[in-house]
Amino acid sequence: MDTLKVFSGTANPALTEKICNYLGLAPGHISVQKFPDGESFCRIEEDVRGKDVFIVQSTCRPVNDSLMELLVMIDSFRRASAGRITAVIPYFGYARQDRKDEGRVPITAKLAANLLECAGANRVVSMDLHAAQIQGFFDIPLDHLSASPVLDDYIMSLGYAPEECVVVSPDAGSIKRAVKHVTALGGSLAIIDKRRHSGEEVEQAHLIGGPIEGRVAFLFDDMISTGGSICGAARVVKEMGATKVFVAASHGILCGPAIQRIEEAPVESVVLSDTIPLLPEHEIPKIKVLSCAEVLGEAIKRIHCNQSVSQIYKNFKSNVGQYF
Repeated sequence: MDTLKVFSGTANPALTEKICNYLGLAPGHISVQKFPDGESFCRIEEDVRGKDVFIVQSTCRPVNDSLMELLVMIDSFRRASAGRITAVIPYFGYARQDRKDEGRVPITAKLAANLLECAGANRVVSMDLHAAQIQGFFDIPLDHLSASPVLDDYIMSLGYAPEECVVVSPDAGSIKRAVKHVTALGGSLAIIDKRRHSGEEVEQAHLIGGPIEGRVAFLFDDMISTGGSICGAARVVKEMGATKVFVAASHGILCGPAIQRIEEAPVESVVLSDTIPLLPEHEIPKIKVLSCAEVLGEAIKRIHCNQSVSQIYKNFKSNVGQYF
């Protein structure tokens, strides 16, 4: 582990600290700042020649600043002759722009992948990409991790029997994710037919599967942005007779009216991972944050030691906070 170095950008230093605690390392010394005109700048404050460098930086709000800062850091390590540079991006921004769904629009997820490669990244680690096919946008290795075991362990700790539960997919695109949660938790599966009218306006039209009535419903999604989709789905499920509704998501973007919608939604709680730091104004009783630091830390250790990353999930124990 002498050649392993973990550095943090400014997007989520608390998560980096937890990862380093798991690895038994001190975070690397780096100065990241902005010039008066807003340009990003960094200086590596220690020798990294030949080292195995991991840069932890979610490209969350402010998205453009976080992404540019990551690119500048990668370039700095490349020019400092780091042996290998791995960009650890717990939340990969621009992932929703993964295809041309209409004419004359960009595929910005591919553009972000190209930028990371051009900057000098040798490998990428990310968690719960919005679309799994984004892995194919990279010509360098990408390890796609998931916060699902962390979320599932918390759900199991609530103590509901499988026959009491129904796992609900908030839209057709999340069916595969929901099936994996059904496999882990048991219970039945239901799917909500969602119709999107704009970036902020969605309509929950029909519910398929179930049964819902008299059951505890668990809604899983990869991210909560404005909260329109998941809160609308929660209302539909509650109206169909669910006794309780719980929501879980990997990434809490929580922009616009998200907090107000969550407070007004008929949900017991919303469980998020810490891929994106929770702002102080977003700390409400309904929101609970679980850490994915041990999953990321174990992945970093296995990559450094040239061991299997997929083995992480085979070794995962059904016990909240206890991994490997």
